[in-house]
Amino acid sequence: MNTIIWIGVFIATFCIMEFMAWFTHKYVMHGFLWTLHKDHHKKDHDSWFERNDAFFLFYAAISIILFYLWSFEGFWLGLPIGLGIFTYGATYFLVHDIFIHQRFKIFRNANNRYAKAIRRAHKMHHKHLGKNDGECFGMLWVPFKYYKEAK
Repeated sequence: MNTIIWIGVFIATFCIMEFMAWFTHKYVMHGFLWTLHKDHHKKDHDSWFERNDAFFLFYAAISIILFYLWSFEGFWLGLPIGLGIFTYGATYFLVHDIFIHQRFKIFRNANNRYAKAIRRAHKMHHKHLGKNDGECFGMLWVPFKYYKEAK
């Protein structure tokens, strides 16, 4: 199997996951599963964990299934797609939970233009406490206006 194709599938999967995160966040989390997501916008509990944390299980399950299909069924696309989903999930955790929400107190001093833009976009998303009238549903790609503000 061609390594270039494998790497291309991996990168394409990672990029598609940004769209999937945006879509899931806008139409599922702020839609019919708002009951699981609302504690992320307005904390109503004392636990370190949020009901919102359950959403990672969906994509983790898909990634695990793809690893299984690759490993036991010979489905070669299972590995690069599964790794693309896994890598996006790890990146999402680092950016969203650690960098933005500081669930672990690291990366606090990152102050470059991208860091400022992503923090600002997420802050604009969280200014809405309800499920309606939201903005900035993506994670890694933020509207250009936040880069301009970060100058």
